[in-house]
Amino acid sequence: MVRLIAFDLEGTLVKSISSWVELHKKFGTWERGREYAEMFFSGEIGYVEWAELDASLWKGHTRDEIMEWANSVEYMDGAKELINFLREKGFKIVILSSGLMCLARRIGRELGVDYVYANELIFDDNDIVTGKVRPEVDFKSKGAILRDLKGKLIPELTIAVGDGFNDISMFREADVAIAINPHDGVEGDHVVESLQEIRMIIQGLLDR
Repeated sequence: MVRLIAFDLEGTLVKSISSWVELHKKFGTWERGREYAEMFFSGEIGYVEWAELDASLWKGHTRDEIMEWANSVEYMDGAKELINFLREKGFKIVILSSGLMCLARRIGRELGVDYVYANELIFDDNDIVTGKVRPEVDFKSKGAILRDLKGKLIPELTIAVGDGFNDISMFREADVAIAINPHDGVEGDHVVESLQEIRMIIQGLLDR
């Protein structure tokens, strides 16, 4: 018997809102980064081009600088307790982030989740940012990734948890969608304000 739950990362399990925006602000490249974001959302460029334009602004920075930021990101209240609860209940746990793997991998390792998907900055042999990205999770692919996992695991229950527009595609693949402090226009089967509420909802589903 397999149960599957997929989490967005930033704004859901951790207090970071966007890897991309926060690194732009760390490195002083936000003005140009905001221009690239506007180009993407207006349809002028695709997601892969957007990601590489962003990363190109950080060329020459080091892995240590990137990880200094990634290691500073704090958990949302109740995140560790919720994940422990889910593991006790036999859930396979997935992080699906359109942010950066440097953060997602750290959180996945610390929480002991089963699958981690995010976008990978490419470093050279000296751990310097090259400006290239391995784009695994764009604004539309969370649903496709979750669908593939469902095909492999054949879960009896699939839950998706997120807050943004890029989570809607995985909401559509889930039996139960939970929106936590969602952006305007993002809806789920349940809307909550805390991870503690999510635990209560899931316990109720399991008690049926």
